[in-house]
Amino acid sequence: MRLIFGLVLLVGFGLAGFAVYMAQGYIQTYERQLAEERAARASQVELVPVVVAKESLRYGQQVTVENLQLVEWPKSSLPTGVFHSGAEVFPEGKPKFRTVLRAIEAGEPLLAVKVTEPGTDAGLTSRLGRGMRAFAIRVDVASGVSGFLRPGDQADVYWTGQSQNKQVTRLILPGIQLIAIDQMADEDSSRPVIARTVTVEATPQQVAALAQAQSTGRLSLSLVGSGDDTVAEVIEVDQKLLLGIEDAPIVVEDKAPVCTIRTRRGAEVVEIPIPCTN
Repeated sequence: MRLIFGLVLLVGFGLAGFAVYMAQGYIQTYERQLAEERAARASQVELVPVVVAKESLRYGQQVTVENLQLVEWPKSSLPTGVFHSGAEVFPEGKPKFRTVLRAIEAGEPLLAVKVTEPGTDAGLTSRLGRGMRAFAIRVDVASGVSGFLRPGDQADVYWTGQSQNKQVTRLILPGIQLIAIDQMADEDSSRPVIARTVTVEATPQQVAALAQAQSTGRLSLSLVGSGDDTVAEVIEVDQKLLLGIEDAPIVVEDKAPVCTIRTRRGAEVVEIPIPCTN
């Protein structure tokens, strides 16, 4: 009887130990999974709603709520000028459309710089910055860089005309912004156009300078490279500088001093030259 009791007790201790071992393993597994879940939550990217285009939108196309949708976007990589709701795109009391200024691809966030204000078309007035004016410059194949100018490019403006009785070419406005070529203001167009006029964005003071220069000489444009932030120096070239001609030095001849004496001959006073002495 005692032997049976001892065996039962021994088996009970064994089962209890096994149960404790299994419980300990389960607890460790649960704690490890919990720690992994907490780590995953800590590294999870924070998302915010952003308005994007449902379809490709091109210059001049009107944008309405039907062309847009809300998606979750990583907060840490938001572009500048995004919209977070339809109410931001079309505020209460405003027209329910905007116009595309630059191409927008499907799934791309709608940016303020790529669309006009609500109810505004894609005319030049929507492209001008505060305090800026539009001015048209007459160009041809040569002065218009063979038709490779596009809206959105920057160009240096050179003036050629008469200055101080000589023909000169002078840089008058460096890095001016082009906003239209003839009647085209689409920055996404890549087709070369032989333009007759190029419209630039300028301050009123620059407009006055361009008007004066265009009326007194010939304007030419020089395309500035994309991303070039160098500032052009004052440049002026005339024919002599172009050909390397230097002005002849002015030679002043030293004249020998002339000494005279005055003598009176009756009522007349006569000067007679004589050798000079120290």
